[in-house]
Amino acid sequence: MKIYNKIFKNPWSYRTGAVMLATLNILLFYKTGRMWRVTNGIVSIGAYILEKIGLEPSKWYYFTTYKNIDIKTGETFLSNPYILLNLAIILGALISVLLASEFKWKKIKSKKQFGFALLGGIMMGYGTRLSFGCNIGGYFSAIPSFSLHGWVFALFMFVGAWVGSKILVKFLLD
Repeated sequence: MKIYNKIFKNPWSYRTGAVMLATLNILLFYKTGRMWRVTNGIVSIGAYILEKIGLEPSKWYYFTTYKNIDIKTGETFLSNPYILLNLAIILGALISVLLASEFKWKKIKSKKQFGFALLGGIMMGYGTRLSFGCNIGGYFSAIPSFSLHGWVFALFMFVGAWVGSKILVKFLLD
């Protein structure tokens, strides 16, 4: 029971988490030859849904000009491996909170909180498409590959988190 609690119930140290994430990132790159990205899978799911309702996103300027969606020859939007990776992350998170007995449904506190959460989600989604990625590709996969843009991203990510926390305290936690 002690080992179970140590692995599944108690929080891991930052060092353990960092080593695990770095190892999994390296294994992903070794096995697939692709960097870890999250938003590309979400874009692929959206494009697949649009195809099913009769649109042709594969002919749109975004998909013909910018190849960062990372669909290789013979793959479709639905067979993009980033979709499987996103589903594995969601399933793994669900399993981990269930094993730790931490899963709970929470009631939305107010319309104001819901509005800010919705606005924040829309801004994050729009921002990831403007910047062609999120913090996983722009930060987590960039710094280990010695890319300068990863360090610039990190600086502005921390500045943004600081500004966001000030806004959160001023407008939502009063």
